[in-house]
Amino acid sequence: MTRALSDQTVLVTGAGRGLGAAIARAFAREGAKVAINYRNSREGAEALAAELGLRAAAFQGDVTDPVSVAAMVDQITTQFGAPDVLVHNALADFAFNGDARHSLDQMAWAEIAAQAETAVGGALHCITALRPHFAAQGYGRVITIGTNLMQNPVVPYHDYTAAKGALLALTRTAAKELGPLGVTVNMVSGGLLRTTDASAATPEFVFDIVASQTPLGHVTTPAEMADAVLFFASPWSRAVTGQNLIVDGGLVFG
Repeated sequence: MTRALSDQTVLVTGAGRGLGAAIARAFAREGAKVAINYRNSREGAEALAAELGLRAAAFQGDVTDPVSVAAMVDQITTQFGAPDVLVHNALADFAFNGDARHSLDQMAWAEIAAQAETAVGGALHCITALRPHFAAQGYGRVITIGTNLMQNPVVPYHDYTAAKGALLALTRTAAKELGPLGVTVNMVSGGLLRTTDASAATPEFVFDIVASQTPLGHVTTPAEMADAVLFFASPWSRAVTGQNLIVDGGLVFG
């Protein structure tokens, strides 16, 4: 079973800004109904919903809290119908500045756990809330957001990278379990993006270095990353599940 992008209702977590907002725009461009989840970025989420029109709306919800997620899914279902697609993009507070990150001898487990709570716990809570809807319609798409740092850990983002590695594992185990329900589960992994709120802390010379080392000659943009996310929600990916697509202009060959 497949559905055109224009027939889908999409929940994008952490969509009030940055990459999440770019993903929301990409789905809206294709005619989907878009639920813009935010935790604290209310102003940005509501402004984005106003920009995208009547087929988009902002919904507050903390993905680390299963009760909050369940309530949010109920609200989305009431307004737009049950989501067909989950894009789990939400990110715990993080600044992509390698000089400001802790090395292993300075890091506490709580820092890794805080990242995993949003990356892995958030995915689990959203999938749990959406699973009955997926089962009822015999269809669903789950797209998680990862990082090419798992293949190329050039900066000491130990907490962030470990959490995304765990999220990839959950992506693959979820693909195995949810496949019989007609649900595909895949990951899209980017590198440094030019520019999001998180990557705004990255020094300009780092962007230049990345661009010089990338076959396509430029740093990937949020819009380019968002277009790859669309692929996994589209009919063209109907036989693809449990995969990790690296979208970084060829910087890393995974």
